Amino acid sequence: MSKLGTLGARLHRGEVGYDFIGNRKIWYGLSILITITAIVGLAVRGLNMGIEFQGGAVFTTPKASASVSQVQEYAEEASGHDAIVQELGNGSMRIQVGGLDTAQSDKVRTELAQDMGVAEEKIAAELVGPSWGEQIATKAWTGLAVFMILVVIYLAIAFEWRMAVAALIALIHDITITVGIYSLVGFEVTVGTVIGLLTILGYSLYDTVVVFDSLKEGTKGITKQTRWTYSEIANRSINGTLVRSINTTVVALLPVAGLLFIGGGVLGAGMLNDISLSLFVGLAAGAYSSIFIATPLVADLKEREPSIKALKKRILAKRAAAAAKGESLDADDATDEGHGHDGFEDVAETAVVGQRSRRGRPTERRG
Repeated sequence: MSKLGTLGARLHRGEVGYDFIGNRKIWYGLSILITITAIVGLAVRGLNMGIEFQGGAVFTTPKASASVSQVQEYAEEASGHDAIVQELGNGSMRIQVGGLDTAQSDKVRTELAQDMGVAEEKIAAELVGPSWGEQIATKAWTGLAVFMILVVIYLAIAFEWRMAVAALIALIHDITITVGIYSLVGFEVTVGTVIGLLTILGYSLYDTVVVFDSLKEGTKGITKQTRWTYSEIANRSINGTLVRSINTTVVALLPVAGLLFIGGGVLGAGMLNDISLSLFVGLAAGAYSSIFIATPLVADLKEREPSIKALKKRILAKRAAAAAKGESLDADDATDEGHGHDGFEDVAETAVVGQRSRRGRPTERRG
């Protein structure tokens, strides 16, 4: 078995791991800082909306001797607006100019033909009205709202409302960070960006549901035992699925990184940036929020419940009493007298990550 596979097995058994729940305030603070930065960037710089949303014209020219910078200068002088110029694979140019109507588009097309030394009829012009962009934006927001509502309903039915709330917060966290990155780097927001945003929500939700499912199974009959608190079992659930989450995220990020850094950066296919940046940032943020935000939030919400709060109080009292007597808790103490394990067979066998015995050694796994 590979080292990563061995680590994954040890994490699943609870032999090693990181105390995600115990250090949750660190990650909450980091997420708040990143989110504030994204919101400030969005408020100060705004979004560079593509012509699909603000209206304008797209000109496609034949191959010419002029460089990209020269064509950009020609387009901005002719239109009086900022222009985005991309060189296509066959040497032709794609020029985007926002805020143009039909008459202005014709004028710019004529001047471009003269400046570039090509026939006017060989420059293709496509005009996009602002009303069409408003319709696209409205449909995008509607689709996002419907998606969020369906996610909350499904998770509330399949799991419980606390998990639904935590997942919703994690999704909003991912969207905010991704949109903030777009604002800070100045990439153009197009229909491809919207598609990327909707796609990353599915990836983020997948990782979150995997951990939630493990947590749901691990906490069956939790109040019938006095060994592990809800937070400790939640921590074990995160560690048990950690390697799986990392593997799926890395595999998904590799092709997206190829699109963003090779296709968009090295080869200059700028249109790939529209969707690849949202996918890259969103996938990374989704993996982060699934591990460091969603499940710790569930633990926080769950331990406000009276029965879980009372369970934690009994467990801590039991541990304090055992420590005072100079005893260590045995795995046989995992359940109250007269009750079965009720889903705690595996949990009672191994130490919860981060928990150590009075003597400073990890609790040993019983055969």
